[in-house]
Amino acid sequence: MAKQIWKPGNMLYPLPAVMVSAADRNGESNILTIAWTGTVCTNPPMVYISVRPERYSYHMIKETGEFVINLTTRELTRAADYCGVRSGRDTDKWKECGLTAEKAVSLEYAPVIAEAPVNIECRVKSIQELGSHHMFLAEVTAVQADEKYMDENGRFDLTGTGLIAYSHGEYLDLGKKLGTFGYSVRKKKTGRRRQGKKTEGKRGKNNGA
Repeated sequence: MAKQIWKPGNMLYPLPAVMVSAADRNGESNILTIAWTGTVCTNPPMVYISVRPERYSYHMIKETGEFVINLTTRELTRAADYCGVRSGRDTDKWKECGLTAEKAVSLEYAPVIAEAPVNIECRVKSIQELGSHHMFLAEVTAVQADEKYMDENGRFDLTGTGLIAYSHGEYLDLGKKLGTFGYSVRKKKTGRRRQGKKTEGKRGKNNGA
């Protein structure tokens, strides 16, 4: 199989296309779309986002040490794209995208996007100036989840929210389930075993009669 050799670059796809909300100490808020984000630790729960210093929201996050990662869905695709190509310096993204800013439960400044199914509230622990992007390493201080996606067993149906991903300039729908965690090594029940249990049950019932 022939492969081309390219120069080093960021080809780790797909990625989450999340909308990050932030605000300065004067209450001026903004939304920026980010794909360079991910999980880095379970306990304590920690995430990161990488932001170019010239982005309008950069000074807000650095000033307050707060931001919110808002997961995006099919219905929020246009808003996610808009917030990634327009600057908050001259555009009110909240108004243009019809989004609602609501108070976070654990943060003082950064608001959450009400229309997002999940809001991950974060407090910055450190900043690493890596080059074109600076990485904000943050601890998750609270998570808000939309109750309309809770099933009858009280389980949050994240897949049912209609999540999207970003891959090399395109937004993708993440709707089809291909498997569940650990399915590749999970033992399958055989038909013979199930049949044996069924026959045994019938015998017990007949003997009891």
